[in-house]
Amino acid sequence: MAATILTAIAVYIATGIDYLIILILLFSQIKKGQMKHIWIGQYLGTVIIVSVSLLAAYGVNFIPQQWIVGLLGLLPIYLGVKVWIKGEEEEEESNILSLLSSDRFNQLYLTVTFIVLASSADDFSIYVPYFTTLNAIEIPIVMLVFFIMVGVLCYVSYRLASVNYISEKIEEYERWIVPIVFIGLGLYIMYENGTINALISLL
Repeated sequence: MAATILTAIAVYIATGIDYLIILILLFSQIKKGQMKHIWIGQYLGTVIIVSVSLLAAYGVNFIPQQWIVGLLGLLPIYLGVKVWIKGEEEEEESNILSLLSSDRFNQLYLTVTFIVLASSADDFSIYVPYFTTLNAIEIPIVMLVFFIMVGVLCYVSYRLASVNYISEKIEEYERWIVPIVFIGLGLYIMYENGTINALISLL
């Protein structure tokens, strides 16, 4: 059991580290009542990723990765452009999270969930083969470890976002940092999944 727990921790760290910067950005912007949305979104996104990976590991592979996972990269690009444009138009006290959670994604946890899903391309490539090595007893243990590790990731991100130097720098350059991170993430997701090449081939 100890080996299963340690392996599950290592697997989650290998995939969850990608979310650290995004979570730090989000936690650095929270106002009253918004923190729970980030936690819910991260948990919900992780549950979906793990569930789909389990299905794929046991033969129910219905994900055309180039399109479904790759096109999810359009979401962070959209959010990055939105923050860039609206951030210039809004008053100085406007909040990045308020911009992200307005319009169609009027619930912030849905936005966070979609960002998690959009960032999950590498997760599938690790989770699917990993889950095929687990037996019926080990799977619940791994799920519990992942559930705990999501909480650890969120807590560490929140604590890092609370560090004065980090929060001050993010606040000072947020209008540039947030769009660059989101747009860069979106382009990376589409490139890694071959979606950009697939789109070019259609032209």
